Amino acid sequence: MNPSPLSPLNALSPLDGRYAKKLDHLRPWLSEAAFMQQRIVVEIQWLLALADSGLPHIPKISSADSQFLIRLIEQFSEADAARIKTIEAVTNHDVKAVEYWLKEKIAERPDLLKASEFIHFACTSEDINNTAHGLMLRGARDQVLLPQLKKITSELKKLAVNYANVSMLSRTHGQPASPTTLGKEIANMAARLQKATKAIKTVPLMGKMNGAVGNYNAHFAAYPNFDWESFARHVVEKRLGLVFNPYTIQIEPHDGMAELFDAIARANTILLDIDRDFWAYISLGYFKQKTKAGEIGSSTMPHKVNPIDFENSEGNLGLANALLRHLAEKLPISRWQRDLTDSTVLRNLGPAFGHSVLAYDSALRGLSKLELNAAAIASDLDECWEVLAEPVQTVMRRYGIENPYEQLKELTRGKGITKEGLQKFIQTLSIPEGEKKRLLKMTPSTYIGKAAELAERMKKDS
Repeated sequence: MNPSPLSPLNALSPLDGRYAKKLDHLRPWLSEAAFMQQRIVVEIQWLLALADSGLPHIPKISSADSQFLIRLIEQFSEADAARIKTIEAVTNHDVKAVEYWLKEKIAERPDLLKASEFIHFACTSEDINNTAHGLMLRGARDQVLLPQLKKITSELKKLAVNYANVSMLSRTHGQPASPTTLGKEIANMAARLQKATKAIKTVPLMGKMNGAVGNYNAHFAAYPNFDWESFARHVVEKRLGLVFNPYTIQIEPHDGMAELFDAIARANTILLDIDRDFWAYISLGYFKQKTKAGEIGSSTMPHKVNPIDFENSEGNLGLANALLRHLAEKLPISRWQRDLTDSTVLRNLGPAFGHSVLAYDSALRGLSKLELNAAAIASDLDECWEVLAEPVQTVMRRYGIENPYEQLKELTRGKGITKEGLQKFIQTLSIPEGEKKRLLKMTPSTYIGKAAELAERMKKDS
């Protein structure tokens, strides 16, 4: 076999092979072509800002020519990206290839041609790259990651409200514990994920446009009396919509990126915990899974309906976090004013986000297949009357009965108790009759505290 490297069947990464179609909405932000396009955004916005600056010798750019430049961004195509790669094959420099491509594009517009040498004026490559990365991350975060995480949170909130009153046995250390409701446990998940999602949204994405080592050396060499720092801030914040960083070396130090990757990894960890809990609830029989005609769960066991969506989500979250945490730990470290180790690492933004997006998609599919098995949940509860040892001994404490904990420990620990046995014990207590009747009426399914109310709050929080 002589494999084609462009065939999905021969892709080294499943992100560009098996799962390629699932990630099409991420490619406009984190592919190599997307990187080229965002570099063009930065180069053009820098040029337009220079033309508006009033600095001598920098030609003005007409409205028609400005619109032409903006169309180069909007109409950027795969053919344009291929042309830049062809130029790069000669220059062996990716940013210079973008600059030369722009010069090619404006060659037939005489007025723009006059401004040709002000493309990339006083810039180092990292002025273009860091801001392009900021634009890429902002788009991938705001247009892809956050909407997916919000969908998961919204689905969890719906489940929390729907199952707010479904009493369920808790398990701490894997053992029966005080009852809750299924809705309350899902509400916990939704609240955690919502908080983590907000943290991702609020991370500032930084940018710098200050030259080879962060001091505007070349800028002041050409125009020593111009306020270059204010000008750079204007381009970064007003034209590009990033947060200006005035203190950098050759590279923007990537602390904002690291904060973003840490925030995404935190949300991913929460979702991984959610995946495992739903997997376990399916294993206990609390949920059945909707079947799909023609689908096979096992090559040899026809009965199987496996929780593969939650497993796929968990696996991809692990891969995503390994990449995100490496990015967060490595990128803020650069020897002196610059080394090149960040450059190759930054080309893996796509895989880090790609595995996250795959995990979110799998989690959503898993949630959509869940069917409540109320009988299994109720049966589990009804077999664990010993969980009422907690309220009984707590009421005994209130009324001053000696050693209430120890009495219930002796009665129930490690051996359980029946409904009849517990009620017989309650009848012997020297407590007010009203309290005794209240305890006698209590069942594992009614001993849920504020669980239902907490779950139903998710309706208001939607």
